[in-house]
Amino acid sequence: MAQRKPKISGADELVFVPLGGVGEIGMNLYLYGFGPADDRKWLMVDLGVTFPGPEEPGVDVILPDIRFIEELRRDLVGIVLTHAHEDHIGAVIDLWPRLRAPIYATPFTAELLKAKMAEEGRKREIDIKPIPQRSKLDLGPFALEFITVAHSIPEPNALAIRTPLGLVVHTADWKIDMGPITGAPTDEQRLRQLGDEGVDVLVCDSTNAMREGESPSEEEIGRNLAKVIQSAEQRVAVTIFASNVARIRSVAAAAQAAGRELVVAGRAMHRMIHVAQETGILPRSFKFHDQQGFGYFERNQIVLLMTGSQGEPRAALARVAQGEHPEISLAPDDLVIFSSRTIPGNEKAVGRIQNALVDQGVRIITDNEAVVHVTGHPRRGELKQMYQWVRPRTLVPMHGEARHLEEQGRFALSLGVPAVAQARNGRMLRFLPGPVEIIDEVPHGRLFRDGDLIIDGDDGPVRERRRLSFAGIVVVSVVVGKNGELVADPQVVIDGVPAEDAEGQPIADHILDEVEGALASIPKPKRRDRALLEEAARRAARAAVSEAWGKKPICKVLLTVV
Repeated sequence: MAQRKPKISGADELVFVPLGGVGEIGMNLYLYGFGPADDRKWLMVDLGVTFPGPEEPGVDVILPDIRFIEELRRDLVGIVLTHAHEDHIGAVIDLWPRLRAPIYATPFTAELLKAKMAEEGRKREIDIKPIPQRSKLDLGPFALEFITVAHSIPEPNALAIRTPLGLVVHTADWKIDMGPITGAPTDEQRLRQLGDEGVDVLVCDSTNAMREGESPSEEEIGRNLAKVIQSAEQRVAVTIFASNVARIRSVAAAAQAAGRELVVAGRAMHRMIHVAQETGILPRSFKFHDQQGFGYFERNQIVLLMTGSQGEPRAALARVAQGEHPEISLAPDDLVIFSSRTIPGNEKAVGRIQNALVDQGVRIITDNEAVVHVTGHPRRGELKQMYQWVRPRTLVPMHGEARHLEEQGRFALSLGVPAVAQARNGRMLRFLPGPVEIIDEVPHGRLFRDGDLIIDGDDGPVRERRRLSFAGIVVVSVVVGKNGELVADPQVVIDGVPAEDAEGQPIADHILDEVEGALASIPKPKRRDRALLEEAARRAARAAVSEAWGKKPICKVLLTVV
């Protein structure tokens, strides 16, 4: 990389704007801007998704609202992807057409993104530029260096971001693991060298800031899985995050050591293995059977590797638990190992699957019963080491809910980090020249992928579904003549509303009586006003249900004039 010649204007600033991932876990999108306030160049780090909960009925996935940077896309010099988890790359396919900036990613991340596009049948061409690990890259005023870290997916990277004003280290997701199985350990030497150079701001993962100690290594998890599988008498099924290729290798090695055959079920798992083989992370000779091979082996000859660790209803494990999988079934005394941690919000879905398995007589092991999972994020002992290596002048916590961010800030100050600045989605922080401070607020929020459409998180469909799930819907059909007089009896359809009130009287009859009364009470000269008729019928229907049931459903009126 050519030596950068610093050119600094007195008006130049380095600013940081998270549009996702700060104040929440997931949907990571971080912007770095350099230049005067009216003429900045922008760098995007990651473009991820989060997943809907019960409060977003019918939504497939949640994406960050990018309107702020979309308006400035001519000044967006590039999109850098730190690693291939969905909360860091999952929004690329949907949102890239609005930005059209080149994407830079290491080979595994680039190939996984391409495989995902192919699998989903997306025909659009996205400008993805694969770059080797430990690359250095100049994008406008930003000189980037990819720093190897350990995580729970191949090829994770931290970023050293240099500008004429100073140096920022953006950790992305990381941990310290001297035995990561796939890839190299976190590059302590390079991080120490950056500390010697002088790190102005450390933007750091906060996920496990409330947990003491240090995380176990993937090698230790592999040994523990081997012991559990070796001692099992019948079938063993292991469910993991499909992206954890190191865990895939560990399960395969444990199966081989126990003299068992590895059977893989789940589209995401097959995709991950294929991409890992294509990029050399798994050997081409990696041996396994697909789910059609399940029935060819005795119960004590199988280790089954499945998707569905987070309770996803369409994943392989959920279908097995419900007895709906076409090729795979479990029997009493079989063993299912949840080699994963339940993401907050997924507890009920995971619990349903575990209870269904127990009802079948299947034994369950989670990380509560044995050390069969390890996090991909740093605990306090690892954070302490990072501060000692990098020695930042200011820490900005990211990747966590508010309590995680604030806890990391307190912890860093207790260890002597000179300053902490708290960010939140939508806040613009001036990093340099320091001190770090909030200088602006930008538009931010959520978009929903709803079927084939991307809709604003504030739009009506999802809000209406929430109301439907709470109190149902009433549809009233009213037919009137040109003079506004009823020419037929009103009709009503109710859905999600009780059929009868507490006395056993049909609620539909209450609605019809109230609607007819409301229309009859309108003076004849005003009955030609269609909007007035519709609103009167709607209010009457809603009031009738409220009186009979105590809840107010969505009410719609279909008015026909003949």
